[in-house]
Amino acid sequence: MGLVSAVETSEEASHKHTGSFTALTLGSIGVVYGDIGTSPLYAFREAAHAATQGGENVTPAAILGVISLILWALIIVVTLKYVLLLLRADNKGEGGTLTLMALAQRALGRSGIPIVFLGIVGASMFYGDAMITPAVSVLSAVEGLRLVAPNFGGFVVPTTVAIIVVLFMVQSHGTARVGALFGPIMALWFVLIGMIGFVNFLSHPGIIAAINPIYAAQFLLTHGHIGFVTLGAVFLAVTGGEALYADLGHFGRKPIQMAWLCLVLPALAFNYLGQGALVLGDPSALENPFYRLVPASPFFLIPMVLVATIATIIASQAVITGTFSLTRQAVQLGLLPRVKISHTSEHQSGQIFIAQVNGILLIGVVLLVLVFESSSRLASAYGIAVTTTMVVDTILAFVVIWRVWLWKPWVAAALIVPFLCIDLIFLGANLLKLLEGAWLPILIALGLINLMVTWRRGTRLVLEKTRRTEVPLMTIVKSLEKGSVTRVPGIAIFLTSDPDYAPTAMLHSLKHYKAFHEKVAILTIETTDDPVVPGGGRVSIEQVSASFTRMRVQFGYMESPNVPRALALCRKAGWSFDIMATSFFLSRRHLRAGSHPAMWRWQRRLYMILARNADDASDYFSIPSNRVVEIGTQVLI
Repeated sequence: MGLVSAVETSEEASHKHTGSFTALTLGSIGVVYGDIGTSPLYAFREAAHAATQGGENVTPAAILGVISLILWALIIVVTLKYVLLLLRADNKGEGGTLTLMALAQRALGRSGIPIVFLGIVGASMFYGDAMITPAVSVLSAVEGLRLVAPNFGGFVVPTTVAIIVVLFMVQSHGTARVGALFGPIMALWFVLIGMIGFVNFLSHPGIIAAINPIYAAQFLLTHGHIGFVTLGAVFLAVTGGEALYADLGHFGRKPIQMAWLCLVLPALAFNYLGQGALVLGDPSALENPFYRLVPASPFFLIPMVLVATIATIIASQAVITGTFSLTRQAVQLGLLPRVKISHTSEHQSGQIFIAQVNGILLIGVVLLVLVFESSSRLASAYGIAVTTTMVVDTILAFVVIWRVWLWKPWVAAALIVPFLCIDLIFLGANLLKLLEGAWLPILIALGLINLMVTWRRGTRLVLEKTRRTEVPLMTIVKSLEKGSVTRVPGIAIFLTSDPDYAPTAMLHSLKHYKAFHEKVAILTIETTDDPVVPGGGRVSIEQVSASFTRMRVQFGYMESPNVPRALALCRKAGWSFDIMATSFFLSRRHLRAGSHPAMWRWQRRLYMILARNADDASDYFSIPSNRVVEIGTQVLI
């Protein structure tokens, strides 16, 4: 009757990364740094335009101030906060906003509801970022063709839309085959932008003075409102910095740090210094300082535009696949309804495709390109999503450092508060662009926040409603063991979220069939606070009677559950079964509007729509459809 065994599917080991250190470092250059690596296409241009009032007042003080702000933003926000600090706040080797949320929530327990809301806000803002990144990156790259062919202006938007449509159309085929090229291509990109920046830096080496933070401080103190507005554009230089932490699980901390310190940061610094030197010598270059770094000959410009376009496609690819991974995490953590997840690689579990998310992103990105039409206009909408995500990361990091790392709260605050103040200043600067386009990611995030909160609340209410009609499992077991019900050959597995109560499908099966299988298992599938459960799942088995077994299967929040594969591991504990002689019983809830709703009417309708369109449990848990019996129940909400 007691606990028989607990089967670990593999040894409890820390998250390991496959591949040599060099390969992982090169891979991180291609995936992690695509977004921040393409920022030089537009970041300095937008910041300098803001600082010089559209190029009308180009002064050495303004250019030195802008370059100094960019360099120190890269040092403080990216290097110190993300590369050196947050990369250490991992959950079994995984990173990202939802990982921080899981760590903080585990530490705070029941008092962690505000932490969940912060995680929802951060995740929602990431979706806005995922729509804007492909639009602004590809647009800024294609706009370089205007320097080669001035009459090309009318074709920038159609060309950009065509590239984006093709990019999203190939997502269902996965990126496993071409992914190996991302690292070398982006490494070439960083070498190129570093070289062209260094060559122009030599023409005006005095720009090196911008490394002194005094120039940044003087600019902010002497330019008042303009200085604050400029900060919002300066932040474009660090967008993508949050990807360092989100992609931690794919490459590991040391390869990401090595790539940043040895290649990415020096290349970005030289490029920004080169752009500043170019504008100091020729203020008219402010129109498009990145491409003006390249010799005017089509022999140099066209290849550079092609490489830039490929780099922006890679940057967009990284954000898109990141969105798929984030969606899977959100589903596993109960923030979104189940969605159909397709695996595009037999060897890499992270290579997934979600058709619904891909379609929504495609529509959103194309609309952004058609509405804003230029990277300059779209840049105004860009920073707000990333700054909000960074603020959330910083707050969650404080909780982790305090409650997980067990630092004294005042020590944790002394470390985190300076970063939080900088993030909040950048957030305030980006809020000044509210009417220029910053409202867009906020609107997207508000919609997603509402969707996640509605799903989470509705799911809780439905569980509370069904709990009232459920019967303790042991009551049913004792009744059945007396032999009062006919038993038929075979195995029945009933899925339930609460193993202490008889599943609704079991009660209805007894009521209508008047018979029961010889062997019965009550199966509960749980999502752990760990990103990955080694081996594909963790199974525990408890024999509650001669014919009744209670089983628990645990998956990580970054995994796609596979029940048959996990149950096969039960053979190690002596509980053998034949999948073709086993029936899986699922409860399908039919939601109806009650006379006394516990939710607002619009919220109830939204929840019912989400529930109707959720992926079937049998598909989501990879249960063979010909072995599934669904029994419907009505729930009033």
